[in-house]
Amino acid sequence: MGKNPPLEFRDVPGDAKSLVLIVDDPDAPMKTWIHWTIWNIDPKTMEISENSSPKDAVEGITSSGRRGYNGPCPPSGTHRYFFKLFALDKMLELNPNSLAGDIENTIKGHVMQKAELIGLYKKKYS
Repeated sequence: MGKNPPLEFRDVPGDAKSLVLIVDDPDAPMKTWIHWTIWNIDPKTMEISENSSPKDAVEGITSSGRRGYNGPCPPSGTHRYFFKLFALDKMLELNPNSLAGDIENTIKGHVMQKAELIGLYKKKYS
């Protein structure tokens, strides 16, 4: 559902073992909506191209119940989309069916650096 936007990474710690990306929308009506989880990204990765995922990285289950990127589709108003990138001191050994909460619990104590990008999306009405 949708194409992920292109993303560029800079200043990743040289001794990082992996990267994790979590994309969520905390403005969703019922609860924070997870749009993308992807882990074990090679720390030498400098970008994720539009409509792609890094080689050998693992995409987890999103709030839609599927893997892969799920684009913005808010029911109304303006929503914030948080792109959170974590540099870790280890690779993750997680089941591919893991959810964002599983990832967040597993990375505790292993985050070397975190970067965050916030995008805004406003639903247009015709």
